[in-house]
Amino acid sequence: MKSTTTFAAEMQQDPVDAADKPDGGAPRRSLVCHLAILAATFSALVFYAHYAVQGNMASVIVSSLPLLSSITVDQNPGSAELPVALDGEPAPLTPRATVLEANRSTMTAPAPANRCDGRYIYMYDMPARFNEDLVRDCGNLHPWLDMCPYVANDGMGMPLGDEGGVFPGRGWYSTDQFMLDLILHSRMKRYECLTNDSSLAAAVFVPFYAGLESGRFLYNHSTSVRDALQLDAIDWLVRRPEWAAMGGRDHFLVAGRTTWDFRRKADVDELWGTKLLRYPAVENMTVLVLETSPWNRTNLAIPYPTYFHPETAADVLAWQEKARKTERRWLFSFAGAPRPGSNKTVRAEIIRQCRASSGCKLFHCGGGVVGDGAADCNSPAGVMRVFESSQFCLQPRGDTATRRSTFDAIVAGCIPVFFHPGSAYTQYTLHFPRDHGRYSVLIPHAGLTARNVSIEETLRKISPEEVRRMREEVIGLIPRVVYADPRSRRVGLKDAFDVAVEAVIDRVAKRRRGEGADVREREH
Repeated sequence: MKSTTTFAAEMQQDPVDAADKPDGGAPRRSLVCHLAILAATFSALVFYAHYAVQGNMASVIVSSLPLLSSITVDQNPGSAELPVALDGEPAPLTPRATVLEANRSTMTAPAPANRCDGRYIYMYDMPARFNEDLVRDCGNLHPWLDMCPYVANDGMGMPLGDEGGVFPGRGWYSTDQFMLDLILHSRMKRYECLTNDSSLAAAVFVPFYAGLESGRFLYNHSTSVRDALQLDAIDWLVRRPEWAAMGGRDHFLVAGRTTWDFRRKADVDELWGTKLLRYPAVENMTVLVLETSPWNRTNLAIPYPTYFHPETAADVLAWQEKARKTERRWLFSFAGAPRPGSNKTVRAEIIRQCRASSGCKLFHCGGGVVGDGAADCNSPAGVMRVFESSQFCLQPRGDTATRRSTFDAIVAGCIPVFFHPGSAYTQYTLHFPRDHGRYSVLIPHAGLTARNVSIEETLRKISPEEVRRMREEVIGLIPRVVYADPRSRRVGLKDAFDVAVEAVIDRVAKRRRGEGADVREREH
C-alpha cells in the first residue's frame, strides 16, 4: 500500500506514459480519483471552518486533519485499504457523521485522572549553606579523605570502565556509601510530581545534607561544633509557614548515615555523633537513614548506595540477565576484615571456616594479619568479581548491625547469609520481602561463635533447585535496592528512591487520617 503523497511522487519520477503500462492507464485514473477525494475533503474543511467561527468548532477541524494522512491506495483501481481492528480483522467503516460526533465527544470528555493526585511533593528551596555549599567544600567533608571525586555526577562518583569484563559500559560508578543525601536530592529535583503549592503536597521534602554535614565533625570536635549547622537548619525550618500546617509531621529528610551517628545522648565531647534525631522537631519528621534503631519507629531504613545506577529499565534487565548466566564457582565467599582484639567474634569464625574450606573465597580486607595478602575492599571491581562468582555471600554485622556489602551482594545476584536478624530483617522492611527465607539464609551467630555450626554444611544442605529459586528472588530484588541515575528522566522502573518516597507519602496520609504514624511495613 502507498499513501497518496507517495504515489504522486512515484508518478512524477516515472514519466512513462500510462498507456504503455500493462493496465492501460489505470494508475492515472486512480490518481485522478484520489485527487478528487482530497479536493472534496478540503471543501468539507472549508465548510467546517465557516461554522467554526460561529459555532466554536475549531477542535472539529483539528481532529479531522488526521483523516487526510490516513488515506491509502492500492495500485489496483477502485480498491481502498479498510481500517483494521486490534485483532487484525477489518473494522467496520464508520459513517462520516459518526466520526465527527466522536471527535466532538472526545473534545468534551472529562480529562483523565491526574497521575500525581496524592503524590505531590513540595521541596524547600533552602539556603545553600545547608546543601550546595557543603558539596562545593567537598575537600573538607572528611578529615583525612578527599571526598571530591565522590560528589561528582550528583553523588554517584566517577564512572567505572568495564574492569576486565566485570561491568558493562554504562551505569556503574565508584559510589561512596555515605552519598545518599546528594543522590536523593538530585533524584527529587527530577521527581515528576513536584509542586510549588505546599497545600497540594502529600509530603514536604527537606534538602538538608545532614549526613554529609555531620561527617565533617564526627572526629575530634566539640559537641557545639558538631551541632551548630543542624540547629541552624532546625531553626530555619520551624519558622516556615509550611511547617506550621502539621508541626513537621508531613516533612521528611535524608540523613545518609546510620542512626547511631545522630543519637548522642549528652553534650559531652567524648561521646560519638550529633543529636539530630533527638531534637523534638526532628522527632516529628520522617528521617531516611541507612540503619535505624530497633527502639525507634519514626525513622525508616533504606538501602546503602551501590555501584549500580541504571539510566533505563533496559540497563537493569541486561544486568539481571548477566547475573543469571554468570558461572558461580564458589559455594560461599566473604569480603571483609577481622575485628581486632578477639578471636571469638563471628567474623573471626567466618574467616577461619572460609580458609578451611575449598568451597569458600576469602576476599581479605587487611587487618594486619601477616601473609594474608590483603585485598582492596574499596575496589568495586574486586568486590563484585568475588560476589558474582559465589552462590552465597556471608554478611555478618559490620561496625553496626548493617553493611553496604549486603546490597553489593544482591546486585551481584549472590544470596546473602546473615548471622543476626538486625542486619536486614528488622531494618529494610520496605525493600525486602517479609518471608526472609525467599531470598536469604540465617545462621544464628551464637552457634557460630560457639563453633558448633558449620557454614559449609549448612549451605550444602540447600538443594540446587532451591538455590536457583532463591537466586532468582535475589535478582528480582535488584531494581528495588539500587538508586537510578539521578540525571535520567527515562528510568522506567521503581527503584529504592521510589519505594522510600511511596512509604513516606503513605505514612503522612495515615497521620492525616489519624491512623498512627509508625506503620512502616508493606509487602511488595
